[in-house]
Amino acid sequence: MSTNPFNRPIRVLVAKVGLDGHDRGARIIATSLRDAGMEVIYTGLRQTPEMVVNTALQEDVDAIGISILSGAHMTVFPKILALIKEKGMDDVLVTGGGIIPANDMAELKAQGVGELFPPGTSTVDIVKYITDWVHEHRNF
Repeated sequence: MSTNPFNRPIRVLVAKVGLDGHDRGARIIATSLRDAGMEVIYTGLRQTPEMVVNTALQEDVDAIGISILSGAHMTVFPKILALIKEKGMDDVLVTGGGIIPANDMAELKAQGVGELFPPGTSTVDIVKYITDWVHEHRNF
């Protein structure tokens, strides 16, 4: 169980954006986050960036985790960043993982995306990253 000094669990939205129909990794991450004491909203497959951000706003999440294997990461992440800024959600972490080349990871981080996790990353590391980021950046 994650130690959380706040009066509620950390809330994370896990989403699959676009036509990518493979969600095994996203479901494993969602389960790991739940097991760590976080509240997880899993959107399921074939979400648009607008759907993801609207759900994140309605659910008052601390973090959005995008699982992407389709190669659309250089479109999807910047669109999500633009939408959360437009909606005044600047204190929400945008993170994710999947098949993303190292050069693209660096570019996305420079644009404001948080840590990006390649396949095989320990779920313990992902839980720690989200927990630490939320404790440092979110005000409850």
